[in-house]
Amino acid sequence: MGFGLAVTIGSTLGVGILRSPGPVADQLRAPGVIVAAWLVGGLYTLLGAVCLTELGTMAPQAGGYYVYARRAFGDWVGFAVGWTDWLTYCAVLGYVSIAMTEFLAKLAPPLAGHTRAIAIAVLLGFVALQWAGVRISSRFQEWTTALKCLAFLALIIAGLVLAHPAAAPAATAPALSLDGAVGALQLVVITYAGWQSALYFTEEDRDTARNLPRAMIGGVLAVLAIYVLVNLALLAILPIDQLAHSALPAADAAAVVVGARGEQLITILSLLSLLPLLNAIMMIGTRILYALGRDRLLWARTAEVNAGGTPGVATLVTTAVTVVLIVAFGTFQRLVAIASCYLAINYAVCCLAQVVLRRREPAAPRPFRAWAYPWSAVIVVLGALAFLASAVIADRASTLTSLVVLAAGLAGFALRRR
Repeated sequence: MGFGLAVTIGSTLGVGILRSPGPVADQLRAPGVIVAAWLVGGLYTLLGAVCLTELGTMAPQAGGYYVYARRAFGDWVGFAVGWTDWLTYCAVLGYVSIAMTEFLAKLAPPLAGHTRAIAIAVLLGFVALQWAGVRISSRFQEWTTALKCLAFLALIIAGLVLAHPAAAPAATAPALSLDGAVGALQLVVITYAGWQSALYFTEEDRDTARNLPRAMIGGVLAVLAIYVLVNLALLAILPIDQLAHSALPAADAAAVVVGARGEQLITILSLLSLLPLLNAIMMIGTRILYALGRDRLLWARTAEVNAGGTPGVATLVTTAVTVVLIVAFGTFQRLVAIASCYLAINYAVCCLAQVVLRRREPAAPRPFRAWAYPWSAVIVVLGALAFLASAVIADRASTLTSLVVLAAGLAGFALRRR
């Protein structure tokens, strides 16, 4: 359960909460409404967690989303979800490696201008950590997540205790619009992304029925509490107008509390946030490829496991594809756009898989059953479809790229089956 909590919190809590409060505040403008938006986003995420925890305890196998999609809809949909989910995590590995390089360059300016090379070096360092074995990489996940949580708690306490009363925002009438509320909720929900990470490790858990619900639900609740407290601390330090126009409000708040070194401290916190995230994403991506190989939907050798318990070939293939993405795109924004589209599609498919499996396999063992079903599933599916529609409308070029890559994967799958 400790690893489950570490991978859930470590994959979710990160740079997003240091950047997103500014744009969210810009859309909502009223402190009470801002805090309510983070609560609503967290509760929606919690509904998704309970729905997919049911699937995770019902089918405790490596591969996450792929396993549920294949069981509900067959090999074709299962492969499509597994293929795009794996590519999503390759893209995430790429942009997190690039983000780490950008933060390192802030601390050491001579590193600027070598983004691709340093990002690849960072990635290879984590490959070496994975190669050392599951025990070592899981301990690294637990310790770095604990360190990250302590750092965020220090930020929260400093903000709430050291905030000067004069800095508190004056009461203003909320200028709330429907478009602003929807845009703010989208930003909030994206910041909660990563909560599903424990699903990919259920096969390695000795007691999934007991541990997965605690890890998923406990992890989401912990992240929700930290997100709300971070926003309360920021609202206590920064006037609402400054918060709304800040690209990195945590740095501005730190500058108020501790002076000129504030931005440097937030840069260090950002780096701490990315360590367990990069480790978890590497572990997840290799397990998706492992599951596809074991089921013979992809190259069977990707299911080979080394002496330390790491899917060795899957790790090498995942690393090679990520390096290609870093070299080909080289920017944080392009990789984020491609990953967001796949995340929305696969989340919607898996939410529908729960509904299908409830109808088709009503007697199947379900150690954990989703709360308030079917309403919880309906809310989650509608939210996933709305997020998917907004992603398509917002960036059609990236959507087209995503569809082309999906079509290429399906064409390869068809040739393999023939």
